[in-house]
Amino acid sequence: MKNIGFLSFGHWSDSPGSQTRSAADTLLQSIDLAVAAEELGADGAYFRVHHFARQLASPFPLLAAVGARTSRIEIGTGVIDMRYENPMYMAEDAGSADLISGGRLQLGISRGSPEQVIDGYRYFGYAPNDDASDADMARQHTDVFLKVIDNAKFAQPNPSPMFPNPPGLLGIEPQSPGLRDRIWWGAGTRATAEWTAEQGMNLMSSTLLTEDTGVPFHQLQAEQIERFRETWKSAGHKREPRVSVSRSIFALVDDRDRAYFGRGGQDADQVGIIDGTTARFGRSYADEPDRLIEQLREDEAIAAADTLLLTVPNQLGADYNAHVIESILTHVAPALGWR
Repeated sequence: MKNIGFLSFGHWSDSPGSQTRSAADTLLQSIDLAVAAEELGADGAYFRVHHFARQLASPFPLLAAVGARTSRIEIGTGVIDMRYENPMYMAEDAGSADLISGGRLQLGISRGSPEQVIDGYRYFGYAPNDDASDADMARQHTDVFLKVIDNAKFAQPNPSPMFPNPPGLLGIEPQSPGLRDRIWWGAGTRATAEWTAEQGMNLMSSTLLTEDTGVPFHQLQAEQIERFRETWKSAGHKREPRVSVSRSIFALVDDRDRAYFGRGGQDADQVGIIDGTTARFGRSYADEPDRLIEQLREDEAIAAADTLLLTVPNQLGADYNAHVIESILTHVAPALGWR
């Protein structure tokens, strides 16, 4: 069995054919898709976070709304860029959204990806120290966030408060028990995956790795997952970790699918440069179900992960994307032992 969810970038535009022509369209359809995915038997609704773009950004209002409209499905992000975050305020938002959902939040966080503007986090009021990088700052924010959602007490109470305080130092409220175990780090390298395990966070790996050893993407990603699990075991954490990978997968089962994706997926990896570093991008999949099943059998990273996130073309509308999810759950997942 494998947890299967969707991952939406939440684009909107007024281009011809777009079913999400405004931010309101994207937000409301995101809720609708999560509700539909739960009804179809999917396991997760995950959303990307990008700033300064016509895409989903600050995630917590959406996560809380999805939590209020659903009862079972996991609700998450992939990923929140911690360079932009006030970790104290984020902890309050996360605790509230998790309580509204009944403890179903699965928060993917990370250093983030290249953004639409140069050093966008500076506009949000954050800048790394002179002797630190933006990645260092993201990890510093993360360290604070992880501590305060784990009920750290650090704030000196007012001796004459508006309302009575409990004894001792105070911490962030509300607390949501168990949230600390449901934080994931989006790792782009094998070394970062090892660091993630040391911190006791779950591993979230996408279709981009910011390193290239010359082997196919899925094999490099499988090695990343293996190193994560080995480091987790060595670190002595008591719980079992989770690992997710994301893929673009389309089963061609009707004329709409063939019109949109009938030319097939991107059947080979791509290698490019991001932030001056060689990166490897994983392939996408689009084919008739029987051929798709055979292609996916060869993907070593999907086999190694417990969670698969299907990246959906949200601008094609909630109804079509529900069909995309249903096609995988019905025509592909059982044959691969995912269901």
